Amino acid sequence: MLTAALIILPLLYAFAAFHYSAWQTKRRMARNSSPLTDAAIQKLNDRLAEAAELRKFTARIYEISTINGLAMPDGKIYITRGLFKCYRRGEISDAELSSVVAHELAHVMLGHTKNRLADFVGQNAARIALGFLLNRYIPFFGNAIAQGLLTLFSRRLSQKDEYAADAYASAILTKSGIGTEAQKSLLRKLPDLTGNSEQGIAWLMSHPKTEARITAIEKREQRWRSGDGD
Repeated sequence: MLTAALIILPLLYAFAAFHYSAWQTKRRMARNSSPLTDAAIQKLNDRLAEAAELRKFTARIYEISTINGLAMPDGKIYITRGLFKCYRRGEISDAELSSVVAHELAHVMLGHTKNRLADFVGQNAARIALGFLLNRYIPFFGNAIAQGLLTLFSRRLSQKDEYAADAYASAILTKSGIGTEAQKSLLRKLPDLTGNSEQGIAWLMSHPKTEARITAIEKREQRWRSGDGD
């Protein structure tokens, strides 16, 4: 009974903490953002919506300086002010910015944003149970080992989601007539724009390396051209 309580209580706390954090994040992002009203971008986004068989969606600009795109569990899509400034300065094109929107839209349409809660709770359950077991054989280090193993597993899941979102984005970019060249060129520019040298070990990263993502897109394009599908 005590063992079950030691596992269940932390899980309930993690579940409540996650929901509270998500609620706070939603409020903060709504408060610190505004609709993306650039006419050229909105025109491309309307084409993406049609390709994804949606009536319409509105991306928003989140007022932070980092260069990124974000998708929230409620379906809202955000482009950071830092990324939008790159577009305004001419460092990226309207099509390249829309490729980021397409990627975030893919996370929403594929259910990745909603699945994060289930993944979070499940991984916490596994971490607590594994840590409890390992501590019986490796005192003082069991929890750290369990955390490390689950972190690696989580990053592998994250990489899988990124590849899936790239694939969906490629499909709607192609269907909309925008094409995948903007998607690939944006990926090539991102390391320089963000200052991320990508020197880490691939399986320790939450996102696949740029060249691996581009190679996957190009292989998919070859299959489409040959009529093999995806």
